Amino acid sequence: MDKPLVNRVAKSGLLTINLEDYYPNGEIVDFDLKDFLFQALILREKEFRAALKEHDWTVYKDKHVVVFCSTDAIIPMWAYMLVSSYLKGVACSVFQGSKEEFVKHSMLSAIEALDEEAFRDRRLVIKGCGDKPVPAAAYAAFVWKVQDVARSIMFGEPCSTVPVYKKKA
Repeated sequence: MDKPLVNRVAKSGLLTINLEDYYPNGEIVDFDLKDFLFQALILREKEFRAALKEHDWTVYKDKHVVVFCSTDAIIPMWAYMLVSSYLKGVACSVFQGSKEEFVKHSMLSAIEALDEEAFRDRRLVIKGCGDKPVPAAAYAAFVWKVQDVARSIMFGEPCSTVPVYKKKA
């Protein structure tokens, strides 16, 4: 008689954590200040303000907007503030920096806001593969956040894990 198949992973009590769940929702779009500068290098206040006033801000509706300058221009702080003021009420968020920096910042904020009690005495497996580029900082921050309450933390897939932390008995 054949023995029934037993899913030992399902019975193990492992909780799989997919850090992609903390990835920012929605589209992330660029706003390059270079396009509003004289010869893509010099910020002339009067022309800069006029160009921003005439810009179609509706294209950023409900999107995450990362504001940066792709040239070596010297950008005064108030220029970022002015762009942000135009995006208020249109975009869902504004971030000064690159898309990668925004994703990292957003994910770290989401992880910091977690209630670590949800992971108390749990055996955790943090997934290592996925469809989105999860920054290494998110993995480190998650371990830092839950290590004091988790029973164990592993990395990988439930069928093939690398031990990261195990609470001493």
